[in-house]
Formats: sequence, structure tokens, C-alpha cells
Amino acid sequence: MLICFNYSYKVSSMKTSVKHLGIIMDGNRRWAKERGLLPHQGHLAGYEIIQDVLKWCSGACIQFVTLYAFSTENWNRAQTEVSALMALFERALIKDIHLFHEQGFRVRVIGTRDRFSPRILQAIEEAEKLTAYNPGMTVNLAISYGGRSELVDAVKQIVKNQPAEITEQTISDHLYTAGQPDPDLIIRTSGEERLSGFMLWQSAYAELKFIKCYWPDFSESEFNQVLADYESRQKRFGK
Repeated sequence: MLICFNYSYKVSSMKTSVKHLGIIMDGNRRWAKERGLLPHQGHLAGYEIIQDVLKWCSGACIQFVTLYAFSTENWNRAQTEVSALMALFERALIKDIHLFHEQGFRVRVIGTRDRFSPRILQAIEEAEKLTAYNPGMTVNLAISYGGRSELVDAVKQIVKNQPAEITEQTISDHLYTAGQPDPDLIIRTSGEERLSGFMLWQSAYAELKFIKCYWPDFSESEFNQVLADYESRQKRFGK
């Protein structure tokens, strides 16, 4: 049974029929540039609102949240920026993991892991183990994630297992999010209107919401408006 928590003190998050919310957290660098700051300062500002956003999601009784934090293509950014992002991931998984644990969240890291340092790999293992049996919302941290890479990995596992037949369910069962419902709603901040490889298979019937504000400026009132817009839409699923 999912335990819903409502930590909000200013604006009460509305309850929603969204079971799985995907968020493309975009715009940190542009947010920093417009303020004369360095890229890593924008990423830090974006990181610091994540706990608030997760509380809003939990208060709305969302069961799964997937945060797109770092794509496979992001490894090609300047080494100083990549190093700063890795430091933030370490902070989330080591120093701040108690924040997830105390709120009853289950933490999972999805993506390819071959380029992570041994320290981060150990932190991932320990964070997932610590929170595995928590009763609250599942938080997928998509780090070194790419939708195409996910599909390639799924196909490799399917070929290895040699099933009698291959169906859509077979593919879903071999994705990083196996056992979880597909996202009902995907939000992207910063004004960009594309998925950038995020949950390519799972997003087939997801509602998409593109928001102009940068990720560090994403507010609870805007979050609630997105949920209200979602509830007002008629979902046909191809019918």
C-alpha cells in the first residue's frame, strides 16, 4: 500500500489520477547564465528544489516519479561541468539519502553504469538497498540515461534469455522501469518541446506538458496547475 505524505505548508497539492510522473529537469544552465553565474551554480539551484518537488508529488499521491537528471549525451559536456554534476549525484546518494529515506521514498537509479566511479556505484547500491522496502513513492533517478540505450539493453537481455515469443510486454519487462506503470504525464521545463530520448518506449500514451520556466524556478502553484490541466484532458489511448 502506498503511503501518501503531504508536506506542503503554502499551497496544498491536489490529489491526482497520475500514477507515474516523468520530469525532464531542463534549464539550469540558462538560469545561471541569465544571472551571471556559472553552470554548476545553476545545477545546484536545480538540485535544491528536488526535495520540495518530491514532497508535492507525494502529497498528490503520485506513486512513481522519474527525474531525468543526466543523459548519456551529457558525458560530452565540459569535464568541469560533468565533475560538478557527479559531485551532486554523490551528495544525493550519500549525504542526502536520509532525506529520501525519512520521507519513505524508494530510490532507484536507472541508466547505464559503466562510466560511474566506484564510489558512485557503491553509493547507488547502498541507497537502493537502504530504501528498498520503504512504503512511499518510488523515485527513479535517470542518470547516464538514454531511451535508445535502454532499448538496446532490453534487446540484449531478451536475446540472451531466448523467450519463446517476443511481445510488447516482453520488451517492457526488460526495460529499466520493469514492473512499473508507464508514465501518464511528462513535464519538461525551460520551454524546449522535445523528449530528448526520455522514456521513448514508455511515453507512447503519456500526456506531455512543456513549461516555459527554467527548472530552478518551477513552483508548487505551477505544479498544481499542470495536474489540473492533466485531469481536464480526455485520454483516448488511440480509441
